[in-house]
Amino acid sequence: MLIDSHCHLQYKGLVEDQAGVLARAREAGIGGFLNISTRRSEWQAVIATAAREPDVWASVGIHPHEADKHADLGAQELLDAAAHPKVIGIGETGLDYYYDHSDRETQAALFRMHLSIARETGLPAIIHTREAEEDTARIVTEEMEKGAFPALIHCFTASAEFARKMLDLGLSISLSGIVTFKNAKDLQDVAKQLPEDRLLVETDAPFLAPVPHRGAVCEPSFTADTARFVAGLRGVDAARLADVTSRNFLGLFTKAAL
Repeated sequence: MLIDSHCHLQYKGLVEDQAGVLARAREAGIGGFLNISTRRSEWQAVIATAAREPDVWASVGIHPHEADKHADLGAQELLDAAAHPKVIGIGETGLDYYYDHSDRETQAALFRMHLSIARETGLPAIIHTREAEEDTARIVTEEMEKGAFPALIHCFTASAEFARKMLDLGLSISLSGIVTFKNAKDLQDVAKQLPEDRLLVETDAPFLAPVPHRGAVCEPSFTADTARFVAGLRGVDAARLADVTSRNFLGLFTKAAL
């Protein structure tokens, strides 16, 4: 069994045929899905999908792109949403300096609040970082000094040095279809070296379809393609990688129950 540790089932491209998307993924051996929210207005629908589907879980959080629109978000509001039985993670949250769709200080303030909620609830923080390695590492380090919390870097594309810093802080790392791209040699090198007990896989569907589906709408079923590629990189069979990454997911997201 594989678990897609990060997908957006409410996004255009998937939501129109959500039942079909899930059926195709199950046929491909995907036995669990973490449906990620990126803005407050999605929380209800994301949770409703998880409540309806026994193998789907939900997260609640604010993507850094949406930070300016959620500067008024209170910690209690996030805590209340996280109390739902099918909500197993906080996020996605983090910093994105590539697009800079939101003020960087506002991004940082919301990022810190999400990490504090992860600390309080024990639910893992799901971290997005793009062109912001230094500030992400600094904030995670400072927040860890206040008290440990579980977390992972989703859709990892950063440097080997950043990976080492995050691993040293106890975080896990999730690989998306980007690792299959021809120009992702540095990422592939990192993927070969990641500790087996910290590795997860994801699609980030409907984005970033892996080879051989590049250019298509990405579906959670494509988790299998990414997993096969990563297994080949690491010199293990696909069944072992599926077992390891699923075990790691359930070990990190302890509120999940298959």
